[in-house]
Amino acid sequence: MTGREKATWIGAALVVAALVASGRLLPFRELLHAFEAWIAGLGPAGYVLYVLAYVLVAVLMMPAVLMTLGAGFAFGLLPGFAVVAAGATLGAASSFLIARHLARARVARFAGGQPRYAAIDRAVAREGWRIVFLLRLSPLVPYVMSNYFYGLTGIGFWPYVAASAIGMMPLTFLYVSFGAAARQAVGDPTGPAGAWTWILLVVGILVTLAATLYARRVVRKALAETAGGGR
Repeated sequence: MTGREKATWIGAALVVAALVASGRLLPFRELLHAFEAWIAGLGPAGYVLYVLAYVLVAVLMMPAVLMTLGAGFAFGLLPGFAVVAAGATLGAASSFLIARHLARARVARFAGGQPRYAAIDRAVAREGWRIVFLLRLSPLVPYVMSNYFYGLTGIGFWPYVAASAIGMMPLTFLYVSFGAAARQAVGDPTGPAGAWTWILLVVGILVTLAATLYARRVVRKALAETAGGGR
């Protein structure tokens, strides 16, 4: 596991720990109930607003992982996963289109000075959607920056969107599970719903670890081959 991957996992765990610790000091249960009542009062518009906020965070290259954790904490596991899946996919698509049509020169200047991005560019050109899908399984390339970078490659828009949407699911589910677990810890840690949240969290960690290790191995091989071919 790379240093960046370790930092991502440690950062997510620290955010969850902070939420749980704060829940012992602050009236998070009351705040959660107030937020849920506000969302319920808005109807579907409340979820749409969160999705739009997620897209904005992705386009502005802000820490989207906090939005992912927050969705699990605010909405629970399955609603939070649905909200983040929609927001992350739309955010990835929006950034891709901006890079391809509006900010190509600026992003190209940044990517041009990064050997890893040059190797990924060649790998994407050769492997297409497969390499995008595998990279989405692992935090090898940061989500917000890679959205823009892929817009510079030769991959088609719809294959990119499909590969991204499916490839992001394991990490999305895991981070939303972290948020949902923190919600249970500061809200209602008992009962079947709470137990299933923790079970799904453990399953999500195991599946994501397996997917990350597999993706890293395949991607490194592809990058090594393309780097060798580019010399």
